[in-house]
Amino acid sequence: MTQVSTKPASGMRDFLPAEAARRKRVFDLIEEVYESYGFEPLETPSMERLTTLLGKYGDEGDQLLFKIMKRGKKLERALKRDNPTDTDVADMGLRYDLTVPLARIVAEYQNDLPRFFKRYQIAPVWRADRPQHGRFREFYQCDVDVVGSSSMTVEAEVASALSEILLRLGFGDFRIHINHRRLLSAIMEKAGIAEDKQAGALISIDKLDKVGRNEVMRELEEERGIDPDVINTLLPILGEVPTASDHNEATIARLREEVGELEDGQVALDELEQVLSYSADSPASEHLVVDPYLARGLAYYTGPIFEIRSEDAAGSIGGGGRYDELVGMFTKQSLPACGFSLGIERILIVMEERGMFGDEPAPADVLVTLWNEELTPQSMRLARELRDAGLRVDVYPDTDRYGKQFSYADERNIPFVAILAPDEVEAGVVALKNMKSGDQEKVAREDVAGWLREKAQ
Repeated sequence: MTQVSTKPASGMRDFLPAEAARRKRVFDLIEEVYESYGFEPLETPSMERLTTLLGKYGDEGDQLLFKIMKRGKKLERALKRDNPTDTDVADMGLRYDLTVPLARIVAEYQNDLPRFFKRYQIAPVWRADRPQHGRFREFYQCDVDVVGSSSMTVEAEVASALSEILLRLGFGDFRIHINHRRLLSAIMEKAGIAEDKQAGALISIDKLDKVGRNEVMRELEEERGIDPDVINTLLPILGEVPTASDHNEATIARLREEVGELEDGQVALDELEQVLSYSADSPASEHLVVDPYLARGLAYYTGPIFEIRSEDAAGSIGGGGRYDELVGMFTKQSLPACGFSLGIERILIVMEERGMFGDEPAPADVLVTLWNEELTPQSMRLARELRDAGLRVDVYPDTDRYGKQFSYADERNIPFVAILAPDEVEAGVVALKNMKSGDQEKVAREDVAGWLREKAQ
């Protein structure tokens, strides 16, 4: 018999209770912040029709979709074709992100949604990528989106919410790089890059902070087919890579001199200035950096684009932007929209590596022990009383000797143990043992919940 591997599939992970609890604490904080900004939760299926997913992420994104084969006779017919393709044999795919499902939702339920639809979603997505440190095939995204408004107040609110989350998690050194797709178009036009080569050029430019200026120049010429004279015109327009928010006004002023006479350039720079102005009193104000090199690869962005970076994390820890035309792919009516996805997996890795989680909270406030079978109903009743009082209660499942029961509480970091032996039952009290100090005190049955809450403070 072949031995079956118990390891998770490549790029997938198991989370044991301690790690799962840490992740839940972070997710709960994110939900709390999102809801404080008026966002509502949304859930969508993990699978979407392949026609829904294809063509929304560019060629590279389409290649990373996990496709799901047809079933039964549909699959049999597809396999009988000459040289069947993956789209012949597949009709669904695992969701690649949470934005395209949102656009489908808006198109499907637009008559049931408010004028300005503000939603957040925290859920797993799947990409057929090569696993590496901080990059997985299954990972969670934490998205926040606003549909229905073209105002730059939306960008400012989203940036503020993300900044508040990072600050509350303990990050202070992050930067929110911001650019505009129309600004990039103006820069391409001013430099003289042909329209059919602009998408490839943007992909290369976006790599500047990763591979350096010389490598970007080489890639533009050798892989993108752009003339060296055009490259030498393009890079001075882009200027030096900005590093701090106090360069924003100077960066925008310089770009106005370069491309401000072009319509795309004027609109983009006006909107970037609005985002900075509206964010002046928000948690994002000190973290926004206007970065003309930021391109972002997804094909559906139409306006301001964002990317969060930190010195402690390789790559970005979040990104997003405005995608006013995506909903229109599913319906004749196009709706303005802006959203952001927090790179929660990389954030969790950084927090783990930097010891930012602090002491692990106990999984329960108290462990109720068992004396014997006869008194087990009494212990079960006590557990219910304490739970009804709002406490987290674990019950030791076996009537082992107390040493084993205490060791179990110690192993799980449960701070108190409740003992109901015959003497305690007869006296109407509960013996409560402090597992850290070793002290033990008998407390009247009706006062146990209050005693535990007081000690927990």
